[in-house]
Amino acid sequence: MEEQTQVRLPEKLGFMAFSTSQNIVYNFKSLYYLIFLTNVLKIDVLVAGTMLTMGIIWDAVNDPLIGIWSANHTFKNGEKVRPFALYCSIPWAVTIVLLFSDFHTTQTLSVIIGLAVYFVFEALNTFLGMPYNSMGSLASHVDADRRSINSFRSLGGCLGSGIGAVAVTPLVKLFGGLKGKGAIIGSSDAPALFKTACLMGVICIAGALTHYFTTRERVRQIEDNEEKISLIKGYRMLFRCRSWVLNMFYVICYGINNTLIMTSINYYAAYIMGSSAAATPILAVYLVVAIVVSLVTPSVDRRIGRKRMMLLGAAVLIAGKIPFILNPYSVANVYINAFTVGIGSTVAFIMFNTNRNNIADIVEWQNGRRIDSLVASGDNLAAKLAEAGTTQLMAMALSAAGFSESLKQAQTPETIKTITSFIGWVPFAVSVVMFAVLMAMDIEKEMRSSREAYRGPAAE
Repeated sequence: MEEQTQVRLPEKLGFMAFSTSQNIVYNFKSLYYLIFLTNVLKIDVLVAGTMLTMGIIWDAVNDPLIGIWSANHTFKNGEKVRPFALYCSIPWAVTIVLLFSDFHTTQTLSVIIGLAVYFVFEALNTFLGMPYNSMGSLASHVDADRRSINSFRSLGGCLGSGIGAVAVTPLVKLFGGLKGKGAIIGSSDAPALFKTACLMGVICIAGALTHYFTTRERVRQIEDNEEKISLIKGYRMLFRCRSWVLNMFYVICYGINNTLIMTSINYYAAYIMGSSAAATPILAVYLVVAIVVSLVTPSVDRRIGRKRMMLLGAAVLIAGKIPFILNPYSVANVYINAFTVGIGSTVAFIMFNTNRNNIADIVEWQNGRRIDSLVASGDNLAAKLAEAGTTQLMAMALSAAGFSESLKQAQTPETIKTITSFIGWVPFAVSVVMFAVLMAMDIEKEMRSSREAYRGPAAE
């Protein structure tokens, strides 16, 4: 018999608000930061790509360090992660504004300042990742609650994508940027991007504080064991969990695909479709589809099972790339790609986060300790290293192909082919790998066997 749910609608809306704010930062930064560095600050594309890579590597390195510290730390109110949303929200919002600030210095100094700000931004993003990724399992031990929470998080992610991506171009125009037909982001757009980033920061603070004041940590460790865990011991606990290892690869594949598409769509719109504004309707299709899929995924998951649901999402990602690969210059194929990415990526987001919630239980049954923050930050380490590698390879590929901001819309044929590959055959190959990983995963089976071995209370 299914256990009674504990999480009500206002609390779920708090999760959605936080997810919205997080995704505003992530999508706004992913979509516009590289092009801001190259087209506004006039930093060479290879140098700009290296800056992003260094920031992501730092983010990956600080993930397990902050994660193990959080696992060994308890706030005065007895909670493990929720207070991070209160303490880090304002500094985090300030850094996103600074990322999109033109300090009118030399290029060398711009690179140094940019790296310093980016490092602080990523450290704060990691602290906020503790409640963002861990609260789904700590708010309730009931799977129905967890599926619903992750569905609301996905809805919030869609809204964040809308604010951080779809609405950005109109906002930039509203604040005086992107003047003229076929306009491409340039140095004259710096004030407009700064104002847009300020608005994003305000929304981010509101989302994080809403989450803090509406949610609760209910799940406590089964055993009264507060022994400090070393980073090495924590990772041994994680690697003994087969589902965590496979879910880590699932997250990596999702992260690579997301980096490829979200970073390259503005280049595709600007240099193939002829205007940066052309990205807006493409992202709008993605957004609408993602909202619908967020609403239906929990019920479909219950009916067909976790593994079939994940495989279905990966299969849609693979199928949606085929028309684009065959003709990457077809407008219809661009929208088909956006439609199927909206389905596949949303399913992946909900599923790997629900998996994380269950993995925290599995690790506890196997080891007698809850390490929710390390479960979340552990696979983020690998995912962000993959994201860093993807970003660097994209920058290197664009540089090798002859990309130059000074060429405006007349980029080299090699550059055009490189940009289309970022949206077509490369994510296709990654989605095939994702499908293979999911074939090997059976988290529901490991949950049953671990629970029976522990002989603890049911955690459905």
